[in-house]
Amino acid sequence: MEKLAPEARTGNRRGRRSRQEILDATARVMSVRGYAGTSMSTLVRETGLPKSAFYHHFESKAGLLSAVMAKGAHGFFDAMREAHRNPPEGGTPRERLGWYLHRTGDVLENREEFLRLLLVLVMSREAAEAPEALRTVIEVRDEGRDYMRHMIRSSFASEGEDVANTVADALAHFGMAGFDGAFVSLQSRDGKPISEFMERLADAMAAIGEALVAAR
Repeated sequence: MEKLAPEARTGNRRGRRSRQEILDATARVMSVRGYAGTSMSTLVRETGLPKSAFYHHFESKAGLLSAVMAKGAHGFFDAMREAHRNPPEGGTPRERLGWYLHRTGDVLENREEFLRLLLVLVMSREAAEAPEALRTVIEVRDEGRDYMRHMIRSSFASEGEDVANTVADALAHFGMAGFDGAFVSLQSRDGKPISEFMERLADAMAAIGEALVAAR
């Protein structure tokens, strides 16, 4: 295999570094300013990189947003899977659900930038200007609901597969709404720790789930 010359290897490292710098800066700026409010000039100023570097890596601002969302989504769900490794086997549905939600709260706190940008795009509908990014937004929300179903289904697994699936389908959207509200409160600096919201959300979801089980 032909080896790269030292200057070529340096150029490749610089190229990877500048792409990463662009993605990180774009996520930071867009999560505050939104997509429409983030100009290329602002990004150039934030990174100190020339505008040509942006167009070397991305064809357009829409393409840049798509890459930012794809990277953020990948990191978010990787963090979720890592946080939920080795779930408890025993305990009540409430205890198991509380275990999942507490760890999810930790992920929300550590992925604020990506989630803030996601909500900005959902609320403003700015992603409609960037179809690829809009698809990513929709995919993230869909994957989030699927992950919520997984947490609920796992928590109620002791009730049997059919019951667990029924409870998970019934509560997935409610659980997502609870996450959204908790994250907005966190961003608003309302003075309540996210762990407290996760406790109350676990209480509510477990109570509704248990009522559904009893009704069957």
